[in-house]
Amino acid sequence: MRNRVLLSSFFGSVIEWYDFYLFGIASAAVFSQLFFPEFSSTAGTLASFATLAAGFIARPIGGIIWGHFGDKVGRKGMLVLSIVLMGVSTTVVGLLPTYGTIGIAAPLLLVLMRLIQGVSAGGEWGGAVLMTMEHAPRRRGLSSSVAQMGLYGGILLANGVFALAAAATGDAFLEWGWRIPFLISALLVVIGLWIRLGVQESPIFTQAREQARQAEAPKVPLVEVLRHPKNLLVSIALVLGAFAASAVYGTWIVSYGIADGFPRADVLNAVLVSAAIGLVFQPVFAYLSDLWGRRLVVGVGAVLQALSIPVMFALMDSGSVGAMYLGISLAAFAHAIVYSPLGAWLGELFPTTQRYTGASLGYQIAGTVGGGFTPLICASLLAASGGGTAGISLFMGAACLLTVIAVFFAAETSRSAL
Repeated sequence: MRNRVLLSSFFGSVIEWYDFYLFGIASAAVFSQLFFPEFSSTAGTLASFATLAAGFIARPIGGIIWGHFGDKVGRKGMLVLSIVLMGVSTTVVGLLPTYGTIGIAAPLLLVLMRLIQGVSAGGEWGGAVLMTMEHAPRRRGLSSSVAQMGLYGGILLANGVFALAAAATGDAFLEWGWRIPFLISALLVVIGLWIRLGVQESPIFTQAREQARQAEAPKVPLVEVLRHPKNLLVSIALVLGAFAASAVYGTWIVSYGIADGFPRADVLNAVLVSAAIGLVFQPVFAYLSDLWGRRLVVGVGAVLQALSIPVMFALMDSGSVGAMYLGISLAAFAHAIVYSPLGAWLGELFPTTQRYTGASLGYQIAGTVGGGFTPLICASLLAASGGGTAGISLFMGAACLLTVIAVFFAAETSRSAL
């Protein structure tokens, strides 16, 4: 059952994040032309990224809802519901008429679907990570990394399918080819349901829930999380830098690279390679955090992440396709270091009956601030500077600095019992 849980968490997360990040790729590549054609090129890009940010804004709401019922009812049921909600909303995006057909209603419906995606994603990460670490509590960093690998797998799959659709449909891509990756989600959600319905509830949660009933535990886990806010604030800061970095090299860089003169296919393929790097190195550094501790791995990773962003821009601005690949890959490697232990670390900071709520809320608030608004901030800073990237590098340095500070305030929990 432990191996089945690991497998289901990985594939379920891949499908969930495929849906979520597919929207981000489309926002950078096509949505500004299809849903905001009345805007200028810069304004259309900003509006497209603002729509992308709407999903991140909804994620803390999803974290609260999913976390509450996940801590009260169980992890498994919430994971099943989240993948259905995500799959339906993503498929609907692939069916939406564009601005040229129904006018202003098109971007409004796009925003609505993105909000539903955000609510769904708000409960996915916490449930998948907690199921893996609570079923295999000895090497929690390595176990939870299996669910976190689903993030990279989803990015990899989304970029791969999007690139294949663009290549296969050619000139018709903007007309109808872009819809194919979204419609594929209908099939993926059926696969995800089949996988997730076959796992058992977390045994640690089941035991803790029974003890909580006997002790007449508080009815609302969120109240207990907010009553002692230190761990929540630390959780937000721990993940902030990693979220901002992934939004830069995994989403916004598509728009930047195309504007910088690189072919769309080359930029998408570079992001594809970066996701593969994250997928490979995620379990490596998660395992090292079990051996060396969470603080060392996350702290070193955050520093390297801050340094990797200006290096990436310098390599891309050289105009070389090979240098572009190298720059994005270096940013992805640094991200794998800092991100790998965070699933286990956030879960370990909260007791079992508050774990889904606390870990999800911290992670999703960081996602809203660091991931949701970063593409919009980057596009604004680039426009304000006339094309210079120094402001973006400074912004990333500040986000990673917050993570470094949080490392010193967070308890070292790698050897603590759940």
